[in-house]
Amino acid sequence: MRHLRPTRAHPARRLSGAGPLLSVALLSVALLSVALLSVALLSVALLSVAVPPGGAAAEEGERRAPIGGVDLAGRGYGHGIGLSQWGAEGAARQGLGAQRILRFYYPGTGRGTVGGDVRVLISADTSDDVVVSARRALTATGSAGSARTWRLDEARPEASRWRITAADGDSLVSSQTSGGPWKRWRVLPGQAQFAAGGAPVRLHTPAGAVDYRGALRSAASGAGRDTVNVVALESYLRGVVPAEVIASTWDPDAIRAQAVAARTYAAFERAAAPGSRHYQLCDTAACQVYGGFSAEHPRADAAIRATARQVRTKDGKPIFAQFSASNGGWTRAGSFGYLRAKKDPYDPWRGNPYVPWPEGTVRISDEALEGALPQIGELTGVEVTRRDGDGPRGGRVVEVRVSGTDASSTLSGDRFRSFFGLRSDWFWLV
Repeated sequence: MRHLRPTRAHPARRLSGAGPLLSVALLSVALLSVALLSVALLSVALLSVAVPPGGAAAEEGERRAPIGGVDLAGRGYGHGIGLSQWGAEGAARQGLGAQRILRFYYPGTGRGTVGGDVRVLISADTSDDVVVSARRALTATGSAGSARTWRLDEARPEASRWRITAADGDSLVSSQTSGGPWKRWRVLPGQAQFAAGGAPVRLHTPAGAVDYRGALRSAASGAGRDTVNVVALESYLRGVVPAEVIASTWDPDAIRAQAVAARTYAAFERAAAPGSRHYQLCDTAACQVYGGFSAEHPRADAAIRATARQVRTKDGKPIFAQFSASNGGWTRAGSFGYLRAKKDPYDPWRGNPYVPWPEGTVRISDEALEGALPQIGELTGVEVTRRDGDGPRGGRVVEVRVSGTDASSTLSGDRFRSFFGLRSDWFWLV
């Protein structure tokens, strides 16, 4: 996952995992952008590069001596492995149904079903407590021994907020009325949680308030506490799918394909998570963007219902269903056989804003390059030395050499992309 659109389609993610478009928020989630400057770039002599093992030679003219920086153009958004979200939309507009889209992006996989709950780390809650708004049917439950459930709206009907804090391995529950002081209510055993019988609960974080279905748990994490949303998988998807695609306008089959991919990715990560860890998924593009109840959209809900419990499988198990916003017209190989590199005729359609990048030209200043790689000294040149050979202009960058007065540094294309906030590793010098 990574997790991007003009109005909001995402970079995605999961280089160990998939990816997804910006969230409604994502959440919600914010679009990556790179600053554009206007200065042009001086080119030096064209250079031929020998073909190293495992990749294609860079094209002539891929070496630049910077004057104030290096200008780049590119295509795609995200890692390009597995399903392309903009490609799925392009395929759906050509009449492909969700299952055909999924078979194209995950060849050699079958269909299966899953259910159950997931535990999602709420990254925006950086405090050591869990604070929620009071509401009808709000409950608190401890996690150890015979965990009794308490009705908080009956215990203190005047309360406006409730809080869980750590208490020597257990959980202290307190209430607040109209901004007044916190008043101790009682200590519950283990890791306590708030819920409201399936109705949304409003969580207050340093970044603002967000509503979540399921339970909000105060989970021990090192010396502090994390907030974890324990929620049914199908309810979780209601906060993921509209954060990953443009549910308001996209074709229903593209949204259904995203629902299956997101469900499959979650099921894979749930199975792979260490049993001792208090969460199975995060809520950012490093996994897949999750905006909770606040992100839900009726067209995404319809796609989730239409594909209820469906996943893609290999040997009877959910696959590592990576996805990203746009592969630029060629999928990139992943860590499993069903994540293949191949030409994608659906991704580079006219409505995809990332083929090419919407900024046109992106500039990386010499100060940025020298700051990221201080060992090189003063910047003297940037050279793309190897590409993967898949697609126009030689495909994605495999290797970049950045030279300076003191040393040269060789980076992978993906690391170069991450260092400088590029949309993808499919770029070229201009």
